[in-house]
Amino acid sequence: MNGNITRLIYRAQFKEGRETEGLNVLRDLQLVRKLLEEGRLMTAAGYRWERNLFLYYECIGRAELQPEDLFPAAEPCLEEWPGKREKRRWIPMIDVFHFNEPVSYEHWLRKRPVERRAGRVAHLKPEMMASYIYYHYQLQEERAFLGDKYEIIAMHENLLFGYQEFPKVIEEPLAPKKLDTAGTPENWEDSRMDLHFQPWEDGHLYFKHIDTIFALYCGEDGMIEG
Repeated sequence: MNGNITRLIYRAQFKEGRETEGLNVLRDLQLVRKLLEEGRLMTAAGYRWERNLFLYYECIGRAELQPEDLFPAAEPCLEEWPGKREKRRWIPMIDVFHFNEPVSYEHWLRKRPVERRAGRVAHLKPEMMASYIYYHYQLQEERAFLGDKYEIIAMHENLLFGYQEFPKVIEEPLAPKKLDTAGTPENWEDSRMDLHFQPWEDGHLYFKHIDTIFALYCGEDGMIEG
């Protein structure tokens, strides 16, 4: 199969008191499985932190699926977000870092079994958001060092959501890099990421892993895993 791969991440929030109902809707995966079987999705995963809900999915082809296409019955359980003429229940999160990106269907196919697909969250200090993006875009496009092929970090407001797969796949990206500079610190610790994050209440810095609701992937043989 040929086709473009588009990676999408959305955030939503359960209405207070509708969490159980909403989770039951998101565990009904008949429609998601159908989209996988039809070759419209390669991967789809859902994660929960408190009342926050995160969807990560990979669309195949030029037509991008919306979260409502995957879970139309979830709408009554979700808060409405302001900011546009028509209020939204799903907010697109902005890709602020990835080590790799899909250049084709064949390139993005997993070549070995994935043991675990994980989601994690962290909060940046609002005044450090621009610095975080600066350092990470520089690292990403200078290819200062290699990292996990399928990892991606997205942002909405000062909340970061990260998607990861294990075991990690480390390989040289096929997409051309966009910077010819060399501004990434030779020692990444010199970027002082420890100053960028809001500490959690328990004092922990950086990301914390969150609950997985579901994780599905259609393999090369057409079998749906997860």
